[in-house]
Parts: sequence; structure tokens; C-alpha cells
Amino acid sequence: MAVPTLRPEAAATLARGAVIPAHPLALTADRRIDERRQRALTRYYLDAGAGGIAVGVHTTQFEIRDPEHALFEPVLALAAEELDARAGADVVRIAGVAGGTAQAVAEAELARDLGYDAVLVSPRVAGADERALLERARAVGDVLPVVGFYLQTAIGGPVLDRDFWREFASIPAVVAVKAAPFDRYRTLELVRGVAASGRADEIALYTGNDDAIVADLLSEFHVESPSGARTLRFVGGLLGQWAVGTRAAVALLERAQRAMAGDAQAYRELGLVASDMVDVNQAVFDPGNDFDGVIAGVHEMLRQQGLLDGVWCLDPAEGLSPGQAEEIARVRHAYPELNDDAFIAENLEAWLR
Repeated sequence: MAVPTLRPEAAATLARGAVIPAHPLALTADRRIDERRQRALTRYYLDAGAGGIAVGVHTTQFEIRDPEHALFEPVLALAAEELDARAGADVVRIAGVAGGTAQAVAEAELARDLGYDAVLVSPRVAGADERALLERARAVGDVLPVVGFYLQTAIGGPVLDRDFWREFASIPAVVAVKAAPFDRYRTLELVRGVAASGRADEIALYTGNDDAIVADLLSEFHVESPSGARTLRFVGGLLGQWAVGTRAAVALLERAQRAMAGDAQAYRELGLVASDMVDVNQAVFDPGNDFDGVIAGVHEMLRQQGLLDGVWCLDPAEGLSPGQAEEIARVRHAYPELNDDAFIAENLEAWLR
């Protein structure tokens, strides 16, 4: 069977490095999909200059797959319609897939039929060991190109060692890996595993470490590969954090690319905003409460800006932690250059039409 490949334009964007927001889910108060605001979010990301969009991932809520909601296909279809209408050929379309092998393959097939370029494979699978995760990735890779995902343990991700990532990166269909263990040691293990696979030139590294975005984009990893010593780095980000402040994220990534090309001023400027980004992320992701308010926190930022009508999640137990809304308001006012308030206010009416 031939290995699925990316469209040339999408492959070029993924390799060059892009801002890829993890798309949230817009709901009404009765927890039904708010189609108008769901479309508005996609329009916001595209007009903000995102190089790709990831739908059906953790930020979209894994519960969209539950039979009582049955929102996986409608959510992917809505985003695909907006992408078809508004996105250039160079915008990368990524769908999240979850569950065991049969479910993940079926979701990948649906994503393929809807015109998605690649799938992000969630490692959160009950009872699956590393061997099962690798077999699942190979099966999914028969359908669409694969983006790997190292998910932090605080929200259900497994600990995956260097050997796992070496084998994972050796799968011919793997085109990128998102590192989101929120742990510097585990991030390094992932990078070393990709290098050891011998396919580092074919796999784009994307940060998902929302608490270390600038650090990742400015890091060089000096690692060994089958062909000798290599220097690898993250070329972009696929992030829940970049579901807010997306236009600012595009500017940040462009500055990081200039810095890594030798622009000393850009490097200094990024050093000045690195801790500001962590402060914003702390307010949105709620690490002080074991990330209980992470999804609702993304919603609250977008609600305060007018893109969402509320912070409702499919799981009624999910919501903001005490004081979280106030923290989000604080960072919005403290760091206007990171939050897109003015850009959203200028375009909101058009996006909501």
C-alpha cells in the first residue's frame, strides 16, 4: 500500500513552520453546537494568519465523540466548509483522532473524506501500551499522514520514552510530531528519538508545550542521528494557547524565525515577552488547579473578547476555577500585544455574519 502524502502546499507550510491553533468548540447554553460562533472562530484563525488549523483535538473536547453528543463529524465538517471557502492551498488541515485502532482509523477515514491533510493521533487510549500505540499509528498512517502527539500526564497522557519516539518516527507516514509533555526532560527524549529514527529531515517538530512556547522556538537540540551529530529545533506550534491571541502568535513565530536566522534584536525582544506568555498561559490553562479549567479558560478568553457567548463545555462538571475569569481579565489588560483584543473588535461583526 502506498504511503499517504501531504499536498505539496501543505507539506511546505508544515516544514517551514506555522501557527496552528487547536480549535475550540462553541456551544450554546443547552450544550448544543453554536454553528454561527463555531464558524466565526475558524474565520478568526484564518484571518489572523494561521498556517493551519487542528480540529477534533483536546481543545475541541474529546467528548464530541460520545454517542449522546455525536459532534465529531459535524465539527470537522463545519471547519472544512470554512477552510474550503476562505483558506489558501497552503493552510494545513489537521484532524484529531482518538480511541483504539478501529475508532482512530474510522475517524481518519472521515477526515480524509472531508479533505483534511493529516491526523493528530491522541496517545490517551485506555489500556494501550507503547506497542499498541505504535500499531495504531501504523494503521492510521495507511489512511492519512500522521502527526504524533506527546500529551502531558496531567490530562491523561502516558510517559513515552526515547525508544518509543524512535520507532514512531520511523513510520513512513509520520510527517510531524507535537511535543506537549510540559516537561523539559521528556521533550528532549522526544527530540532524541526523532533524531535516532534517521527521518529528522522528513519530520517537522512542533511545540505543544504551552508553558514554554518561546523557550521551545528558540531552542537548538544537539543530538545524535544515524548520520552523525545533528541540530534540531521546533519550527512552529500546534497549541491550545494559540487558540487565543492567534494574530499575536503569528507575529511571535515570525520574530522567532528571524531570531534563529541571526536577528539579535528579535532574539532580545522574545526574551522580554517569554515570561509574559507564561503568565498568560497560567491564567488560561489553570495549572494551579491541575488544569481543571483549561478548556473553560480558553473559552473565557474568547468570551471576554466576544467570540464566544459562554464557557459551556460538553461535560457539565467542567468550568472555570475560582478567580480564573479575573486572572484572564488581568492578563488581557496587562499584555495587550499578546491578546488580539483590537483585531477581534475590528472584525468580530464580519466573522459572526
